[in-house]
Amino acid sequence: MDKDKKYIMDTYARHDVLFDSGLGSTLYDKDGKPYIDFTSGIGVNSLGYGDKAWLAAITGQAEKLQHISNLYYTAPQIILAEKLTEAAGMKKAFFCNSGAEANEGAIKLARKYSFDKYGGNRADIITLKGSFHGRTITTLKATGQEKFHNYFFPFTEGFVYAEADNFEDFISKADNSVCAVILEGVQGEGGVCPLDIGYVQKVASYCVSNDILVIFDEVQTGVGRTGKNFCFEHFSVKPDIISVAKGLGAGLPIGAFLCNEKLEDILQPGQHGTTFGGNPVCTAGAVVVLDRVCNDAFLKSVTEKGRYIKEEVKSFNSPLVKDIRGKGLMIGIEIDGIAPKEIIGACLENGLAILSAGSNVLRFLPPLVISYEEIDKGLGILKKVLGMHA
Repeated sequence: MDKDKKYIMDTYARHDVLFDSGLGSTLYDKDGKPYIDFTSGIGVNSLGYGDKAWLAAITGQAEKLQHISNLYYTAPQIILAEKLTEAAGMKKAFFCNSGAEANEGAIKLARKYSFDKYGGNRADIITLKGSFHGRTITTLKATGQEKFHNYFFPFTEGFVYAEADNFEDFISKADNSVCAVILEGVQGEGGVCPLDIGYVQKVASYCVSNDILVIFDEVQTGVGRTGKNFCFEHFSVKPDIISVAKGLGAGLPIGAFLCNEKLEDILQPGQHGTTFGGNPVCTAGAVVVLDRVCNDAFLKSVTEKGRYIKEEVKSFNSPLVKDIRGKGLMIGIEIDGIAPKEIIGACLENGLAILSAGSNVLRFLPPLVISYEEIDKGLGILKKVLGMHA
């Protein structure tokens, strides 16, 4: 830890724990102390720790070919593209390395479509207040939270912010300068706030009528996290573009943006690219993730576990808990009277890792494979901690 402070830039408010290993949905620190994991690496470790099929896929691929560049074909990338586009009901995929890169690519694709069809004066993109889309210069500006729009000037221009669930505000911003809107079905970093179904459907319908592209940011909500293959399915709409990352890799860095038929030929050779995107090791692992997650029985289990957690937390009858919301295993607990960091710190001391979202929300993103035994252990710790601070 001292060497971390000496050699690594101080950009993270790290907790005083050095994790060494994990199994299932339980982590172990350097001294062997167990911690129930309700974070999954911020929604990344969808299959938990030590999944045998995933490990076999990535180690087997690493032994054969770890990297070759996108100047050549590799089977894992092609297999993943087929499975991913079919699961999403989309046409084509572009692979990258992170959610921010996926959103950057989605923005580029939308603007290229608009440029080809309308010229250069129809490039604005509407995003929602409370949203979060990444930490690059462009995706910071796309993020609808003013606190992120500082220090790194000049930011990329061309973003307009609308109130979530306010259709009239959206309409007032959706003039003939707008080419796309970006939506998160559940605003994760903004407080685990699901969008209203009617609002999303009205926005999508308006966009279809006015040739405005609908982009769904599925970086945190995608690949089974909310109990559907992708969160947009909860709203019965068809986006033009979706971005995915996090849980797709189950621990390895991978992202992608997918598009429908209307956009499949917009980007031509040389107009977008990446060195590491679609890496054969990462894509081999992601194939295992989709094979495990994208089926009705598994998705039903995610929904049922999420419902169970919400009901159990509600049964605590804690005066600190003001609201419980979310979809599937993406859950937010709004608290009052105490800072989330105090609850998070006390939970960690007692063997439970949880997250925050915004200024007053505890966030749960456990591995999708978490067992009920692990859920009960984790919730037992949370109940104890909330009782201590009530």
